[in-house]
Amino acid sequence: MVENRTPQQGIAEHLQDLVLESSDVAELLQELVTYSAESLSVHTKLLCGVTLVRHRRPATVATSDPQVHAMDELQYAFGEGPCLTALQDVVTVHVPDLEEETRWAHYCSTAWSEGIGSVLSVPLPLENEAGAALNLYAAHTHAFSAEDIEDAEAHAAQASKSLRMAVRVAQLKEDRENLTAAMESRTTINLAAGIIMAQNRCDQETAMRILRSASNTRNLKLRDVASRVVASVAHDPTVVTHFE
Repeated sequence: MVENRTPQQGIAEHLQDLVLESSDVAELLQELVTYSAESLSVHTKLLCGVTLVRHRRPATVATSDPQVHAMDELQYAFGEGPCLTALQDVVTVHVPDLEEETRWAHYCSTAWSEGIGSVLSVPLPLENEAGAALNLYAAHTHAFSAEDIEDAEAHAAQASKSLRMAVRVAQLKEDRENLTAAMESRTTINLAAGIIMAQNRCDQETAMRILRSASNTRNLKLRDVASRVVASVAHDPTVVTHFE
């Protein structure tokens, strides 16, 4: 028996695949806006972008078309617009006709003159203080029906989950790389201490004191001093390492 899937389930599965297949968050975001623009352009062609708040400042991190970046930058420059409102209030903001819109007058008049007729901005809640928004632009006015808005919100909800998953994966990868680097650094320091113990016939505490003294005297990190000790012995096993 074939299981019938809802459109939301199809979106969820596709976005999960994007998370698994993308090498980093930046690639995921680019794939996300491309897919969003294609899947949500049912009645008219839509341009799509994702705005991400970084250090309390909004920035466009991915777009399906260069014009999206220009439209987003207008909002940042004016300090107003549907995307910024969606981010601040965490609500969907729909502008059916930019020429008749009374909010954000400077932005709307400029965007209208650039060929944008309607806008839909849907928040993508993330974790902690981070926030993002999915921005959809259309050349025609009244491009988004009530059903289109519901579909965009359902799409954004799944995209938000995928983004959170991608960020967590990236953090785990970074933590793992940092742990590996720390373990490698610790191994090098232990090797260097062992070399000094053998060459100077001292205990580990004395060897570590010698390494730290060399680190402070030469203004080098402890692991860099240790690497030099290990390298010197690797190049010439007969060398005797002394630090003043």
